Amino acid sequence: MIKIFLITFSLLIFSACSFKAPPNQWQYQGASAFESYTKNFLNSNETLAKNDLSRCVKHAKKSADLSMLGRIYLGECALNISVGIKDRCQKYTSISDIVDDKKLDAYYNFITLQNTKPKYLDAKYKKFASFLNASSFKEAENELKNITNTNTKLLCASLIKEHLSSSSRDDMIKIASFHGYKKSVLFWLDEEKNATKDMKKKEILSKKIKILRSKS
Repeated sequence: MIKIFLITFSLLIFSACSFKAPPNQWQYQGASAFESYTKNFLNSNETLAKNDLSRCVKHAKKSADLSMLGRIYLGECALNISVGIKDRCQKYTSISDIVDDKKLDAYYNFITLQNTKPKYLDAKYKKFASFLNASSFKEAENELKNITNTNTKLLCASLIKEHLSSSSRDDMIKIASFHGYKKSVLFWLDEEKNATKDMKKKEILSKKIKILRSKS
């Protein structure tokens, strides 16, 4: 999801070689703020994440082209969904009629589990989205193994959370733990606790969740 905000390599080279700030510096600053927001959000640094998101929106609202604002709103929605927070992307839908971007609309449909057109999605989502459209949940779960981007993997897994095996949920816990994504860790621990029939495992998971949520 972060890649949708990356600026082209040629522009980065231009920026590095120029003594003047590029005229579209607001885009660079907005992309940087969103990357910081993503990390702080997933790491449960709530105050920092809130400030980062405010900066993102502030930079995006410097242009009459609201495509970047739409990406920010969808990015925020996708992060919420990836950690089990119910979000129908109302911020995005409130401006979608004046953004008019097929790629953004396709991504919105994808993360809100509506039938989407994979051809308009980034390549990393296309195969998974095709399985999702066909309700081929086993194939979608297998496709998770081929997704290399961590945030993309966590998002896609959350979209089929009701259909995942215990081993896949354990994989999400391990991945989120490796990156220190506390919010994701808690979400997947809770998912596994609710799904398992093993009372001993349920007890262990409950204790882990309690410890991670404790402030001491």
